[in-house]
Amino acid sequence: MSNYIHVPPGSPEVPKLDITVSEREGPGYRPGALQLLRRLRPHWRPEEVTLQLFTDGITNKLIGCYVGDITDDVVLVRIYGNKTELLVDRDEEVKSFRVLQAHGCAPQLYCTFNNGLCYEFMQGEALDPEHVCNPDIFRLIARQLAKIHTIHAHNGWIPKSNLWLKMGKYFSLIPTEFTDEEVHKRFLRDIPSPQVLQEEMAWMKERLSNLGSPVVLCHNDLLCKNIIYNKKRG
Repeated sequence: MSNYIHVPPGSPEVPKLDITVSEREGPGYRPGALQLLRRLRPHWRPEEVTLQLFTDGITNKLIGCYVGDITDDVVLVRIYGNKTELLVDRDEEVKSFRVLQAHGCAPQLYCTFNNGLCYEFMQGEALDPEHVCNPDIFRLIARQLAKIHTIHAHNGWIPKSNLWLKMGKYFSLIPTEFTDEEVHKRFLRDIPSPQVLQEEMAWMKERLSNLGSPVVLCHNDLLCKNIIYNKKRG
């Protein structure tokens, strides 16, 4: 999807706070998280705030912040991974988040900060592969994706695909070697050569470009763990 996504008029503004949250575990990220909470939840007493690390992935670190044992109000603090701006356009990510929120397809976005963003916690279970094989669940996923695909976020423009531009950018980031000898051996053994990947990309572009498929708003990271299922709410 080309990078001219328009946020719907009347959408709430998202404040950008000049705060940096450390990526280090334990007490490392607590001071920065508490700074954010002083703005977002000023009635919370800092000494009563619990911080729970939900994910510690390559792309993001996700921390849940709440008070007491009741987790009805949980603020999620997502800290961007190191150098992920090479892969993810963070300004476009926030725009997309706001568009999805305006159409009821995303949680509330509270704020952004220097190296991340804060948003509403959605009650439910992060899915596993066996869940998405369940017809009751995969039908719900299909309906939600269909809803996302019908969102027109281009202010009257006919959207054009940026798939090949994006793939080309990713391709330019492929390393040629690693200093760790074992890692380098595994890289050469398990990863196709740049020439093979270029040929595959050219093959895909030739065939997919002629399908006449409409260009729609896409999720682009549909891992099982990125899908939250609330059984009570269906």
